[in-house]
Amino acid sequence: MFNRIKEDIQCIFTRDPAARNSFEVLTAYPGLHAVLIHRISHRLWRWGLKWLARILSNITRWLTGIEIHPGATIGRRFFIDHGMGVVIGETAEIGDDCTLYHGVTLGGTTWNKGKRHPTLGSDVVVGAGAKVLGPITLGDGARVGSNAVVVKDVPEGSTVVGIPGRLVAAGKKTDKEDKRQAFAKKIGFDAYGTHGDMPDPVASAFDCMLDHIHSMDQQMEKMCRGLKSLGMEIDEYQMTNLDACDINPLKEQDISDKKD
Repeated sequence: MFNRIKEDIQCIFTRDPAARNSFEVLTAYPGLHAVLIHRISHRLWRWGLKWLARILSNITRWLTGIEIHPGATIGRRFFIDHGMGVVIGETAEIGDDCTLYHGVTLGGTTWNKGKRHPTLGSDVVVGAGAKVLGPITLGDGARVGSNAVVVKDVPEGSTVVGIPGRLVAAGKKTDKEDKRQAFAKKIGFDAYGTHGDMPDPVASAFDCMLDHIHSMDQQMEKMCRGLKSLGMEIDEYQMTNLDACDINPLKEQDISDKKD
């Protein structure tokens, strides 16, 4: 038991830069309190002491603002950051090393008995305010963006945003996506959806257009070389170079600010 508590405390240092020492984490983190008490209430639930388990869970909700049904199954090193407004339903299953931010709901979509809440694999992150609803599965390493509403399965290693939730990064990357992996690694995943370097939909659309134009340029160069090999004279024009500042003026401002 003490090893589990030590793991729960240590994982907070890994995921929350505001954590300063173990005493502070143990006494001032409601997410940790909710998880520790849930482990007790879940054991009572499994022993058949369901009323007592529900009462303990209800007291925890009053104290922390986090509602975890004692029937929910939670893995190791589970971290609830901030925590207020988090709701985890009875048949929810959460794997190891998962993180939930405030306002997250792992809820059901039916009044029928049986499995009606989500299953989260290992290393899943669910951003602030997101709703994951129904007996769906989020694969290992999945990411759910802030305020997203997810009602369908999410593949392993994928990222989902929006209402309704839609995939913006698939788990299996193509060659083109691999070329952008360095940038993706730089920005990481932002559970609040407000990271300064996070690409917006307009920037993504420009990326697609530039990829298409680049492919057209390569094809035209091949055609020109082919025509020249046949002896045709082709006038050459100086092409205009494009960079990020030409497309997005804010980039130029960002670069100037960094230099200052």
